[in-house]
Amino acid sequence: MTNAVPAVGSPAPDFTLPSTSGQAVTLSGLRGQNVLLAFFPLAFTSTCTEELCDMRDDWSEFANANTVVLPISVDSTPTLGEFKSKFSMTADLLSDFKRDISRRYGVLIEDRFFSTRAYFLIDRDGIIRWEHVEANPSHKRTNAELLEQARALA
Repeated sequence: MTNAVPAVGSPAPDFTLPSTSGQAVTLSGLRGQNVLLAFFPLAFTSTCTEELCDMRDDWSEFANANTVVLPISVDSTPTLGEFKSKFSMTADLLSDFKRDISRRYGVLIEDRFFSTRAYFLIDRDGIIRWEHVEANPSHKRTNAELLEQARALA
């Protein structure tokens, strides 16, 4: 990993990425809402599929916690579109195909060329309030833990 992970209490690095909606998503455009960035290694892998389907199933709970979930991977937008469609996901998935944002957030595994699994909870003002970077990308946080963190900001 190249860059350091941004510290809790620091401004979240801004970005604009293409999404499965066909519209680019800019982080700073979501000010006024809490945002959970959920970096995941690769679409269609077992842990990533389980994680994103769990988020799909609890989508309304994240919305009730005033939290927009932005799943991000290095997969291409068409691949992410197939992934979203196959599993009837609610979230628009963001493509960091050039790996710039994974590097900026310090979560790119350079020798594997994909990001580790990582979470950044950003408050309404664009400040990182909680983060967790998995030491092993096959591990993931539970929605219960993510929602507890999100509700603490709501």
